[in-house]
Amino acid sequence: MATDAPSTLRVQLVEQPRLQKLKEMFLSKFGTAPEFYVRAPGRVNLIGEHIDYCGYAVLPMAIEQDILIAVKPVKSQVVQLANTDSSYLDFSTNVNNIQINKTKPQWHNYFLCGLKGIQEHFGLNNPTGMNCLLDGTIPPSSGLSSSSALVCCAGLVTLKANGKTLSKVELAEICTKSERYIGTEGGGMDQSISFLAEEGTAKLIEFSPLRATDVKLPSGAAFVIAHSCVEMNKAATSHYNIRVMECRLATKLLAKSKGLDWKEMSRLHDVQTGLGVSLAEMLTVVEAVLHPEPYSGEEISKCLGISLEELRSQVLSQNTQDVSTFKLYQRAKHVYSEAARVLEFKKICNEAPADAIQLLGELMNQSHISCREMYECSCPELDRLVDICLQFGATGSRLTGAGWGGCTVSMVPTDKLNTFMKNVKKAYYQTNVQRLALENNSLFATKPGSGALVFVEA
Repeated sequence: MATDAPSTLRVQLVEQPRLQKLKEMFLSKFGTAPEFYVRAPGRVNLIGEHIDYCGYAVLPMAIEQDILIAVKPVKSQVVQLANTDSSYLDFSTNVNNIQINKTKPQWHNYFLCGLKGIQEHFGLNNPTGMNCLLDGTIPPSSGLSSSSALVCCAGLVTLKANGKTLSKVELAEICTKSERYIGTEGGGMDQSISFLAEEGTAKLIEFSPLRATDVKLPSGAAFVIAHSCVEMNKAATSHYNIRVMECRLATKLLAKSKGLDWKEMSRLHDVQTGLGVSLAEMLTVVEAVLHPEPYSGEEISKCLGISLEELRSQVLSQNTQDVSTFKLYQRAKHVYSEAARVLEFKKICNEAPADAIQLLGELMNQSHISCREMYECSCPELDRLVDICLQFGATGSRLTGAGWGGCTVSMVPTDKLNTFMKNVKKAYYQTNVQRLALENNSLFATKPGSGALVFVEA
């Protein structure tokens, strides 16, 4: 249940080779054994891209790849962080003086986001120090949510080390807020699925209030993740935050044109609720109110009846002050149409018609076209990979995660899976030396996995 705390499992380490290995590395690093372990999974979003921060439901599932942290609370007020991958440098800091550097999204800063979120939630004046060793299996900057999984894992680590408890929903909400310390204006999907996931089912995640509903995926299809081998770091790029702002500006212009209180509205979902109309009707409103040509800051100010200075100080975020043009029509059209595709996807899964795999595939294809044309968050490599996946038997294929690199997710009938994998490897990975080197971790079928957990040695 979402209102429960994350589970704690007692495990025999001899049956858990990865935990056993992590314990041995922890012993050699810190000289003592860990007291407990925490895992938080990555996720793949099946449909519903860039709409969580607009207030709309999304449809992700957790994957097997995860962040795993071994932890020993200590008497000193120092947090020492180490990583099993030596390319990530050790880091230590005083728990009472957490500084998060937004300009450098280094791995330890994501840990500090989770730590700070829990500290602030409970007003911990004297938080415990910790020795932590991290092992991650989610490819970084792949759109599979490695950064949010690390924030969630760190939040649960801090909670447990300080002897506190929270429900999965509360943890997800705190970790969503705390990831903003590093400058990512996310909507909450990644943190929610990391805590609320259950093995064997995808989830429809809805917001305000946060809730998760099981979505049973068709048994005759596999979901295959393929990495484009183009890395995209969400916090280090302005693309993502500009899209968030374009949706906010579209919200305000739509609200103003319809006589709603635009100053109080920040998400496209607010306008739909305010007008009490369907998603299809919202698309008609977008056509009537917004123009396809980009808007300048001056034009937006004029539409809202405020000065450019007021727009900059009251509406634009720090990292969008210098943006000269905004595409509002395209972003709003993507969000309202994508929100409708999510609901249709869930409906098809529930009703399970004979041609479900075909129908769901078509929705995924429409989603990718909208991401490419309307939201402009694809890239040539992702488009090429989608084409290859469709060519070799996927019924649907789309970018997943923020885009601009990262991964695609494809729906493949199970009887075509082996030949599909072979052909995609040949056509995309084996034609390029750089991709060939990354091939082994870049293409895999995945099943819905479980959410964040605490392990203790039995």
